[in-house]
Amino acid sequence: MNFVFISPNFPKTYWNFCDRLRRDGVNVLGVGDCAYEDLEPGLRQALTEYYRVGTLEDYEQVFQAVAYFTYRYGKIDWLESNNEYWLEQDARLRTDFHITTGVDTQGVAAFKSKSGMKHYYAKAGVPTARCHKVSTKTAAKTFIKKVGWPVIAKPDIGVGASHTWKLENEQDLDWFFNEKPDVPYVMEEFIWGAIRSYDAIMDSHCEPLIESSAVFPPSIADIVNDQGDLCYYVVDKVPEALADMGRRTAKAFGARSRFVHFEFFELTKAKPGLGDIGDFVGLEVNMRPAGGYTPDMINFAHSTDVYQIWADMVAFNESHVTPGGPDHFCAYASRRDQTAYKHSHDDIMARWGGQMAMCERMPDALSDAMGNQMYTIHASSEDEAREFIRFVSERA
Repeated sequence: MNFVFISPNFPKTYWNFCDRLRRDGVNVLGVGDCAYEDLEPGLRQALTEYYRVGTLEDYEQVFQAVAYFTYRYGKIDWLESNNEYWLEQDARLRTDFHITTGVDTQGVAAFKSKSGMKHYYAKAGVPTARCHKVSTKTAAKTFIKKVGWPVIAKPDIGVGASHTWKLENEQDLDWFFNEKPDVPYVMEEFIWGAIRSYDAIMDSHCEPLIESSAVFPPSIADIVNDQGDLCYYVVDKVPEALADMGRRTAKAFGARSRFVHFEFFELTKAKPGLGDIGDFVGLEVNMRPAGGYTPDMINFAHSTDVYQIWADMVAFNESHVTPGGPDHFCAYASRRDQTAYKHSHDDIMARWGGQMAMCERMPDALSDAMGNQMYTIHASSEDEAREFIRFVSERA
């Protein structure tokens, strides 16, 4: 089996996907813009060959790389980056090289467009916030009159929470229409709730090989826009109602043979037509692993190896991984360089060092959303996870 992995060096732990594919007997071919000598040693060992391009942004260069691999190794069976930023390019390459093991250009629109997701959520029987495709200010006012203030405005196609705003009044609306980027936007009714993810690796029948869930702050958009601290935690068990909703969503979207990251609101305030406190409402579908080092956090929380499970899915359409221990919690807390905190790095390590799973600087490409410095611990309970987050985030 020939597998082309696009940008296998970013995020830096993604070399593990290539390593596990290699263990399963897959011929792994890398395409990236990083110098070969700068790749992780483990990645260099996992790759049969690496093709460096000047920039991954230039489709023709990436096309030529895949064409070269096709000439040298034969038909490409899989092509993937596991990265939201390259989903459309991945789909185009699959279409051009007749690779049928992933989403093509026709199918990717449903995963990239927030407005396009609504149809599939409805097919799954999953409630979602009412949505308006932004056109004119008059049309926006008509929508707001129907759903009430506040509303959320965000790019219809976009990665993460960049350029997403909560609009609370007419003044905010005027500012939005004056300042918004020249890209398609959607406006949604505001929902009071915490964000819970459904993270899973699906086989070719849209059945999960592993399931996990994380709890995020109510507004990641505020964290990005206001340069706040991102803190979240992976839980020990996926709530059954959330698991059921995640599986139905996967089937409705046709999420076959993929690592998926679905986001839901867990209502903290009842919303007519959507649900009561504690109910789940669909927010967003991402056909790739959760961002940053969340795959590693899933490993820590469930004593498993999601990289191997994913590789087994590719190679065998099943998992050969047996969990190595009990489920628990894994908490992530980040800091900004420009912010003064009550507790020093040494304080954090003195109190939590024995439970520390990761302690690293975040790459610049991820720092807007995920902070400059991150700490991740094993936690025995939800209360301990929250106390760790409080301790790390407490301001001076």
